[in-house]
Amino acid sequence: MTPAAKLLCELIALPSVNPAFLPAGDPRTGEQRVMDFLTATAGRAGLGIELQPVFPGRSNVLARLTPAGRVQRRIVLAPHMDTVGGREELDGLLRPKVKHGRVTGRGACDTKGSVAAMLTAVLNVAKARQRPARTEIVFAALVDEENGQTGSRALAASGFKANLAIVGEPTRLKVVTAHKGNLWLQLETRGKSAHGSKPELGRNAVHEMAQIVDLLQTTYASRLKRRRHPLLGHATVNVGTIAGGTQTNVVPAHCEITVDRRTLPGETEAGVRRELNALLKQRGLKARVGSTKGVPCLPLETDFQMPLVQELLRVAGQKRPVGVDFFCDASPLAQGGIPGIVFGPGDIAQAHTADEWIALDSLERGTALLTRYLQSLP
Repeated sequence: MTPAAKLLCELIALPSVNPAFLPAGDPRTGEQRVMDFLTATAGRAGLGIELQPVFPGRSNVLARLTPAGRVQRRIVLAPHMDTVGGREELDGLLRPKVKHGRVTGRGACDTKGSVAAMLTAVLNVAKARQRPARTEIVFAALVDEENGQTGSRALAASGFKANLAIVGEPTRLKVVTAHKGNLWLQLETRGKSAHGSKPELGRNAVHEMAQIVDLLQTTYASRLKRRRHPLLGHATVNVGTIAGGTQTNVVPAHCEITVDRRTLPGETEAGVRRELNALLKQRGLKARVGSTKGVPCLPLETDFQMPLVQELLRVAGQKRPVGVDFFCDASPLAQGGIPGIVFGPGDIAQAHTADEWIALDSLERGTALLTRYLQSLP
């Protein structure tokens, strides 16, 4: 088994489910075990270690490979340590399996595969006779990406600076310079309750919301298809949940939906809320529009002409970058002043699935490409 594959199996066997996804006190939650393992592994290789506390017992791990000369630039490799949870199959997913050219287990591609590939690449450079002369390489394993991206937000807010962050996510080893923003909205309608046998005496909030749902999923969705980005395609909207009413024989006075709105560069939450309010007003509908996220999840768009990005494109054999629909740590880092791109082994189609896996050839090729890239830096 190669070093990267061995490292990945060891990581999968260390539970690191985000505490947001399991009951309080579940022993499988938190990144502490992975933090300790990465700290020991990187420390043995001579990397400088720093722990950046984010929550109690949950810290970003920064492992630095210093250059031979004076630091003139800094590259950050930034995968995340936390995973989503699971149902009854979770314990089985915490036992890595290697079969038919795949490693199966929770986090295999999202993103312990990137952790393994990125750390192995840094260790390869550390062991080589020659390391970059003026570029500091920082391996930054982050907490809480799967919930609030608090780890990347804390790193950016700390004043940490870098010339480029390569965020580890399963991109099929494609260099990604743009991703959509993630805006979660809550819409509420208010009616008037009445006895179910006298519906004319009330005002049905569920009925009004049904009209709003239809409007969002048809007219509004069609309008968004005309709003396009060269790498990301069109913006999208999805009504994810609905709840209203108290019992069958009561006219409902309240109904609520939550909406997932994927935004393009240039779109803002304030702008989206204005256009929704205007659309509702045009149709004679009323709803309170609010947000369910306490932090901004803005789109990412990084200049692919940057020399450091161009070099990764060259090493990866890719002429132009691509975009992805999913949101990740690259945006918070970019909003904090660190230009971000996304790159890693595996396929996002396998992330969060009941039998999450990554192909060994993708893991090994990703490790080799990252090693080559890091060794090419001045």
